[in-house]
Amino acid sequence: MTNEERRRLMPLATRAALASVAMAMALLALKSFAAWHTGSVAMLGSLADTGLDLLASLVTLYGVRLAAEPADHDHRFGHGKAEALAALFQVALITASAAGIAWRAVQALGDPGTTQDADFGIGVSLVAMAATGVLLWYQRRIIRQTGSVAILADNVHYQSDVMLNASVIAALVLDQFVGWHGADAIFGIAIALWLAWGAFQASSNAIDQLMDKEWPEDQRAAFLDVAARQPGLRGIHDFRTRRSGSHDFAQFHMEVDPTITVARAHDLVEAVERNLKSRFPKVEVLIHLDPEGHVDTDNPLVEADVTPHWFGKRL
Repeated sequence: MTNEERRRLMPLATRAALASVAMAMALLALKSFAAWHTGSVAMLGSLADTGLDLLASLVTLYGVRLAAEPADHDHRFGHGKAEALAALFQVALITASAAGIAWRAVQALGDPGTTQDADFGIGVSLVAMAATGVLLWYQRRIIRQTGSVAILADNVHYQSDVMLNASVIAALVLDQFVGWHGADAIFGIAIALWLAWGAFQASSNAIDQLMDKEWPEDQRAAFLDVAARQPGLRGIHDFRTRRSGSHDFAQFHMEVDPTITVARAHDLVEAVERNLKSRFPKVEVLIHLDPEGHVDTDNPLVEADVTPHWFGKRL
């Protein structure tokens, strides 16, 4: 993304993040009263999830604003990993909330009391579902225009709210209209498990970014396929990749005929970089030039040849 595109599109992503924060604050106030008024554990779980939505939306807003900042003297590769650190902070809060809801639900199983005013609780849940639907629609519009991964992650998170609100409605109906007084506690436990599973998934993604995990094999293969099509390239080794926030990084050693001039070798590297940039515009590429057959390390993780299998036949 160019600086001009960033200046034009980032305000759209910021507005989407602000809309997410505003809706989460409104629903938090509404569900707080509903949880107190109905005494529903399931509603309490939905309230906790909305509180986490607010936190996630604030983190998304921070991430979007930070993504607009260019690399600086102290962060020459950008600020992508700040999102992963913020995600781990969210995971800690989600896990603590899930544990608290599960404990309250287990207590309710041992002493199941009846919930109050199911109509009000169901109404609040329906309002929350409708508001979430509008937000999801708006976020998808912004995602199509900007490609923002931060807004995309927030959109995926809010999709789970529809199921959580539906489970609150089911719990209240079963508890007050069917007479199954343990339903509310059981749904509360289910919501706690759902939150814990979401925390696990979020922590896995964040840890992968912080630990510089390699790209998936199909993405690596597609990248190599483009790089290896350059005439004059004799091989590729020591291919390494990683992801940091919304940015991807790739580096490799490129082998060329050892008898060509430095200027010719430089032109080959420039051509490979142009081809990769056209197909993978968001990837920062670092290429080290080697004479053909040269391997300058004894690291067992260095792949001596990762050139696609058709490469040798083409030459």
